[in-house]
Amino acid sequence: MLLLWLQKCEKTLPPALDSSSDPPAIFDGTPTLYISYSCPYAQRAWITRNCKGLQETIKLVPIDLKNRPAWYKEKVHPENKVPSLEHNNEVKGESLDLIWYIDSNFEGPSLYPDDPAKRDFGEELLDYTGSFYKAVTTSFKESRMDEAVSAFDHIETALSKFDDGPFFLGKFSFVSFHQAFADCWNSFGDLKLLDCNDTTVAIYFRWTLPTFLLLNDFRPSFPK
Repeated sequence: MLLLWLQKCEKTLPPALDSSSDPPAIFDGTPTLYISYSCPYAQRAWITRNCKGLQETIKLVPIDLKNRPAWYKEKVHPENKVPSLEHNNEVKGESLDLIWYIDSNFEGPSLYPDDPAKRDFGEELLDYTGSFYKAVTTSFKESRMDEAVSAFDHIETALSKFDDGPFFLGKFSFVSFHQAFADCWNSFGDLKLLDCNDTTVAIYFRWTLPTFLLLNDFRPSFPK
């Protein structure tokens, strides 16, 4: 579902480049976001670009991760990972770093609040992402729900901290889609979410559904 929304935001969806593909123009002054369509880490940076309305500003170049072009590692990103962003004759990587960078260095609505209390709590939530995912996936794989229930309880408490909206930090921010789609959106379907109790399932949908519905209602406008 998330990939369908991301695809909807593009005028034309470019084909993924593989080992037989010629490289695009590199370091020509055009900001370029290298992604994989299926990679949740890359999707975070892609969502940031789209939510800020930068489809005409930041060029999208998808990479086939199963058959990567040699020029990507040699000429673009020596770590050979996605996402990466080419901007101002530099290439930056790591999805969370790119979310911060795109939000701070390009025009468009801010995706992070100015309120100091919300900013501090947002950073706590971003730091918690790895712990949450580890706790939940370990519980599901080992068929014991204790760690998963505790992790979802933590999420429920976080969702209740601010009362000015249904999202983390109240209003929509990149914390919402970083958390809501932090690996788990694409992978929980293959795990045993429904083995959790009803309360935990309700928390999961209270957490993810507002973000998905907001993104699904988003209608990008393109210059003619």
